[in-house]
Amino acid sequence: QVTVVDGDSLEMRRTRIRLYGIDAVEGDQWCHREKGERWPCGRRAANALQDFIARQPVTCQDRGKDSYGRTLATCSVASGSINDWLVRQGWAVAYRRYSTDYVAAEAEAKSAKRNIWSGTFTNPARYRREKRN
Repeated sequence: QVTVVDGDSLEMRRTRIRLYGIDAVEGDQWCHREKGERWPCGRRAANALQDFIARQPVTCQDRGKDSYGRTLATCSVASGSINDWLVRQGWAVAYRRYSTDYVAAEAEAKSAKRNIWSGTFTNPARYRREKRN
């Protein structure tokens, strides 16, 4: 059984898993459509992830630990990679600081103006930094 914590984190068997190579908008983050309309993109990203997993078995490949002690992993369900899907659907960006694995998926989402790319948003890493200050 897997629990979605936020757009790029899962909990499985009491282990917190941070999806490797991607950075999703934060749970409390808002984005703007082209015409300026605000929408709760962070909450929607988590909901989209929950819907994508939809009680399917999840398998994860351990990629080490992050600076917070969370397990970094690439995870998948029968229909494919969760990490790739989140970026390709425009719910997360490629986390280039740690990996270039999802750069092509991000370019596709951006070109198609999917979800966070349908307007403007603050990069999740920048959003976290600004929130701390």
